[in-house]
Amino acid sequence: MAHPRHFTGRKVGLVLCGGNIDTRLLASVLLRGLVRDGRIVRLRLMIGDLPGQLARVAGLIGKAGGNIVEVQHQRLVRRRGQGDRTRRHRGNPRPRHMRELVTALETEGFKVRVLEGADA
Repeated sequence: MAHPRHFTGRKVGLVLCGGNIDTRLLASVLLRGLVRDGRIVRLRLMIGDLPGQLARVAGLIGKAGGNIVEVQHQRLVRRRGQGDRTRRHRGNPRPRHMRELVTALETEGFKVRVLEGADA
């Protein structure tokens, strides 16, 4: 900051260290970066209200090499004749991998929607 002309037109990063970093803010920044890079996505699955369905979905995600970070299972919110609405976060290192995961879930009969932006 004392010599701005030395850095004009360059990307500059600031290293933060010490105990004064707000961990919630840091976590938020890191998660936003992962979402922006496509390494974390949110999927909405329409599933039937039957025993073992969540386990079945988790197994399919695991077999496809995915990782579930969070599950939100909404049994009481339904739309005309559809099954339960379930949201899942999962890590996703590359777009092709996400497409493979969605295809695997759809092949098994699950209706899958990838949520982005305000929907996520």
